[in-house]
Amino acid sequence: MIGTKKIVVVLPAYNASLTLEKTYSEIPFDIVDEVVLVDDLSTDATIEVAKRIGIRHIVQHRKNRGYGGNQKSCYDKALALGADIVIMLHPDYQYTPHLIPSMAHIIANDLYPVVFGSRILGKGALKGGMPMYKYIFNRMLTLSQNILINQKLSEYHTGFRAFSKEVLETVNYEANSDDFVFDNEMISQIFMAGFEIAEITCPTKYFKEASSINFSRSVKYGLGVLGVSFGHFFHNLGMNNSPIYKKRK
Repeated sequence: MIGTKKIVVVLPAYNASLTLEKTYSEIPFDIVDEVVLVDDLSTDATIEVAKRIGIRHIVQHRKNRGYGGNQKSCYDKALALGADIVIMLHPDYQYTPHLIPSMAHIIANDLYPVVFGSRILGKGALKGGMPMYKYIFNRMLTLSQNILINQKLSEYHTGFRAFSKEVLETVNYEANSDDFVFDNEMISQIFMAGFEIAEITCPTKYFKEASSINFSRSVKYGLGVLGVSFGHFFHNLGMNNSPIYKKRK
């Protein structure tokens, strides 16, 4: 805990057996109260590793629900455990768990309700091995999104995110896609609900075992992201009544 704030780290896992233990070993348990792993029907030993290293809260999907569907289960379980702060950390060791205290303290001290670990602030992305085409793709999409959503994030595509309970209880994340575009729908919901997002510089690592999507999936993802951004833009003009903007509360 930080003060009276219960902190839960959620790990959306798919075939993460080679990197899970390393990721888990660096989680700062002096402040983290619980860890939740949601396995999206992995075909490797992810579940076995999770049990061996002592993760108590394991959710196993009976069918593959996709990256967005995995996150929905993560946040549902974290809220059920009474989390005040929920931090999503990919178990592929692409993002460092050492930033968890900084992200959690920002929320616990009521500075911002949402914190992203940004690979683009500074030079962490390319230094960490992000392929050049992905870096350029990221920058182009982020520029377009900032214009359409009228915000100023350094990137919309990081998988390292921390949320206050209030945010997760307000935005209707269950209405979002089960695919990768879920992340950007959630950002749109957060801004539409009037919450602010802080960013901190995050080093990243690209290596063989780290999860990634191929070029064709990247193109599909990019088109989906632009669709979300245009939807946000037209909703602000009163021309889009998407159910994703209906609050849970």
